Amino acid sequence: MVAFSLAAVERFFKVLGDDNRLRILQVLGTGERSVSEILDQTRLPQTLASFHLRILREAGVLTAERRGPFIYYRLAERSLLNLLEACAKYAETLTDPKAGPEFHWPPWGQMCRMMGQRRR
Repeated sequence: MVAFSLAAVERFFKVLGDDNRLRILQVLGTGERSVSEILDQTRLPQTLASFHLRILREAGVLTAERRGPFIYYRLAERSLLNLLEACAKYAETLTDPKAGPEFHWPPWGQMCRMMGQRRR
């Protein structure tokens, strides 16, 4: 059995489990960027980018450095890029990327069957 903390792995993937945060990481994969450069390259609104940058920084995924009026972000560990690339390659082998899980909420079909009604 491989020894690692399931709770730590779960927390780590929760931090990474947002497309906006992944976009930020993709931009920072090419090097250090200021907040304005991150905004330009991700096309995220400033408040949303700041929210996600804070989550990534507090989790230890990013480091930040203030230089004058600007804050520059970089990956805390460049090896994170290798992990993300490996995850992306593995994910491509699992399913058709266009096919998501068969999960519908609310489950109208099941609810209507239980109530003996047809969906409108």
